[in-house]
Amino acid sequence: MLVLVTGGAGFIGNALVRRLLQQSHSVVVLDRLTYAAAPEALDEMAGSDRYAFVHGDVCDPRAVSRVFAEYQPDAVAHLAAESHVDRSIANPHDFVQTNVAGTARMLEASQVFFQALPPAQRHRFRFLQVSTDEVFGSLGPDAPPFTEASPYAPRSPYAASKAAADHLARAWSHTYGLPVVLSHGCNTYGPWQYTEKLIPLMLARAWAGEPMPLYGDGEQVRDWLHVDDHAAALVALLLQGTPGKSYLVGGRSERTNRTVVQAICRRLDQCRPINAPHGRFIVSVNDRPGHDRRYALDPSQIERQIGWKPTWRFEQGLAATVDWYLSHADWWRKKIDKRAHARNLAAE
Repeated sequence: MLVLVTGGAGFIGNALVRRLLQQSHSVVVLDRLTYAAAPEALDEMAGSDRYAFVHGDVCDPRAVSRVFAEYQPDAVAHLAAESHVDRSIANPHDFVQTNVAGTARMLEASQVFFQALPPAQRHRFRFLQVSTDEVFGSLGPDAPPFTEASPYAPRSPYAASKAAADHLARAWSHTYGLPVVLSHGCNTYGPWQYTEKLIPLMLARAWAGEPMPLYGDGEQVRDWLHVDDHAAALVALLLQGTPGKSYLVGGRSERTNRTVVQAICRRLDQCRPINAPHGRFIVSVNDRPGHDRRYALDPSQIERQIGWKPTWRFEQGLAATVDWYLSHADWWRKKIDKRAHARNLAAE
């Protein structure tokens, strides 16, 4: 299978690329290389004859059409997106442009390509729309996790832009017959994540002996999933997902933000005792506007129908992630957003 991965230099994207190549598939990456990209994560693939990289924007019709014409993919995994809630609050237009207009452009190009395929190739073609749990809004503390039947109720510009992209993907499936599969992932963590997100941001702060800012009381609850498990789920959906269906990719690992940050501090106390105890750097800052209180996903459908389950326990995965960042300090220290760092922004 030759898979076109948009946003393949991003955090989840590069993990998906590595897994596809490990499983003997071929990959072409289309990526604009924005601030959050980690092209270094793809360096080891550069010599492979099953891998190609195209520097381009999903919003550029000529670049997108060229990729389809040159590489003739068997499937599309669409991950290219702006994904940071704080940035969406400050500048929602960028999120509408990339997440909504960019998805529409990819769907349009995929449909033109799909219709021209011979019947046998058309039968196996897939368009995987990679979405988020945030489109469902916020759960109460005792509410059951979201399911595939949960209504959309986005509450941030980021979540709204992803919801709009999902609606477009469903419309292309229903109206044009494009074989679309949707996935909704929970909070994902692991190597190569940009330092604006909760775990790498807190690691960077603790490393420097600086305040580790938690929004509000830090009791917001999120479901956590290691990036390798998320990538494995996406490969499984490309191969086995039923067109027209959506699947929730959850880790069954609900934790409060404060619990996660405290676990980071304990691991740092063990592995890098300078500045210990690191927990003394945790501080509360004013909560962000419209902050959702809880997300949780029920992954029963993908577990039952596809056979996917997470392999990383959260405590094991977090420890490995902290260790990875400690051994790759040269990479992430160059990636720190100095302006966000100076404003003491929290993260999620």
